[in-house]
Parts: sequence; C-alpha cells; structure tokens
Amino acid sequence: MSRVSLSHRRTRRRLAADAGLLAVAAAFVLPLAWVLLSSVDPGADLRVKAPDGLTAEHFDAVLTADVTFTPLLNSLILCGGATALTVVCAALAAYPLSRHRSRLNRPFLLTILFATGLPITAVMVPVYALFVRIDLIDTLHGTILFFAASQLPFAIWLMKNFMDGVPKELEEAAWTDGAGSLQSLLRIVLPLMGPGVAVVTVFSFVMTWGNFFVPFMLLLTPEKMPASVSINEFFGNRGMVAYGQLAAFSVIYSTPVILLYVLVARRLGGGFALGGAVKG
Repeated sequence: MSRVSLSHRRTRRRLAADAGLLAVAAAFVLPLAWVLLSSVDPGADLRVKAPDGLTAEHFDAVLTADVTFTPLLNSLILCGGATALTVVCAALAAYPLSRHRSRLNRPFLLTILFATGLPITAVMVPVYALFVRIDLIDTLHGTILFFAASQLPFAIWLMKNFMDGVPKELEEAAWTDGAGSLQSLLRIVLPLMGPGVAVVTVFSFVMTWGNFFVPFMLLLTPEKMPASVSINEFFGNRGMVAYGQLAAFSVIYSTPVILLYVLVARRLGGGFALGGAVKG
C-alpha cells in the first residue's frame, strides 16, 4: 500500500471522527443555545432562533421570592449540606480502605460499587415508609441525610482511588513525630489530594443539584421545595408552557454549578502537590 493511499485513508478516518464529534457537540450546544436565546426573546418558543428583540421581562417575572429565591435557597441548603456530609464521610471511610490492608477491603469495595448501580426508585418506597415512621418526612435535614447516603458509595470509591496516590511515607514521617491517624489525614493526606476532594465535591453537588425525584418524594410543603422541583411549575396544563420564563429560570438555576466549577477549576487542574515532598 502506497504512502499516498495510506495518508488518504487516515485523512478520511480523521474527518469521519471529527464529523461524529461535531454531531455530538451539536446535540449539547443546541439545547444550551435555546436556553440562552429564549431567555431574552419576547416571542420565545420551542425553536432555536435569533431573538425577535431583546427583553428582560422573563427575568423580571421569575426573580421573585416565591419563584426563584426561596427554591434556590432550599437547593443550596440541601445540596450544600449533603455535599459537605458526603465529602467528610467519604474521606473518613476511604482512609482506612486506602491505608490498611484487609481481606475485607475488596468485598467491601465491590459492595460499594454494586450500591452505586442501584436505581434510586428501587429504594424510594422503603425509604419513604421509614421516613414517615421516624418523622423525617417533609424535613430538610432528612432529605440531606438521604442525599448524602445515596451519593456516599461512589464518593468513597472516588476518594479511595485518589487517596492511594498520596505516598504513605509522608504519613510515616508524621507518625514518628507523634501524629495520630486523624491528624495525618487532616494535615497531610487531604491537603495533598486537593484535586480528588474537588472532584468528589463537584460530583456530589452536581448530582444532588439536578435531582428531581428525591425531594419531590420526601418533601411535601411547597415552601421547602428546591429549584429542581419548582421548575416544574413553568409547565402548565394542556401543554401550555411559559418558554421564556422557563429559559430565564434555567439560566439562573445553572449559575451556582458554573460558579462552583470556576472556584475549583484550579484544584482540578493542579494535580497532586507532592513536588519534592518525597525524595529517593
């Protein structure tokens, strides 16, 4: 086979791969473009089109306490509390799995991996009955506990893998100076695995932020509903949808996740800060 024909074949494969990637990108970009354009379009509908004009009426309509501010505050309380609880518990659970070898480690990790694949609907009915019995139904702290419990298996798995990348020699040096396991975890391991903590934090927050089913089932009072549930209010009866207000609310609803990513972007790209800590 000549070099020219081989080069042409590689070029065709590269063009086919680029076309496939562009098609996938368009599938994600078009909905985002609709949200941004419709939020300022006075005649917003289901079509992705240039706005007939620019208006801020949709944002004025949704920027009220009942429509946006209270649901967003509820979302921040639920997702922030669940994320903090998940990260703390995942770190405490992953540390012994990473640092202490046992015959039970592998079965435990496989059990955790299996738990991550369980559909939330499979456990929702018994959880609902349990919450009613122990008086946790329609409470923010009860929903936070369930959010954290549902995110914890995969968070432990992630945290353990990141923790394995921190050399144990650093802790051994601290142990010789009298530091305990908790001190070495807080002062050595977690600071060095900043990207891992950032990944677990972002993953846990995003997964709870967009969760509709859990708060819809466990919360009954409209004033306690998060934004992921209250967005359903823009879908009216008989197919009537306030597209402009829905798009404006979606823009506002996405802002906290974007801000979180911007805040942790440096930690995600910084790698493990081990430079020169361990010398051969």
